[in-house]
Amino acid sequence: MKDKDGGIYYYPFPENKQVRMYVKKSEGSVLFRMWRSDDPSLWEEHGWVPHDAVVQAADMYEGKDFDPKTVYDIHIARALIREEKEKKPD
Repeated sequence: MKDKDGGIYYYPFPENKQVRMYVKKSEGSVLFRMWRSDDPSLWEEHGWVPHDAVVQAADMYEGKDFDPKTVYDIHIARALIREEKEKKPD
């Protein structure tokens, strides 16, 4: 999906449309940034996170109720980035 500001995103929790995961590619790396409608400070306080950092953090994460690799889904991100690139003329 894409919002009016041009950011592409997906819903990391499909049942909760109040949370979006924005994605973009920069210097060969896929970047993620979460937005929540009920917590605008999340966007301001947390910048773009490279996928490599997500993987490192996920490997250290010991919680059971949250899977960072599912929320920060590299496959969805790449597909959205590729789809957006195909829409734009060269």
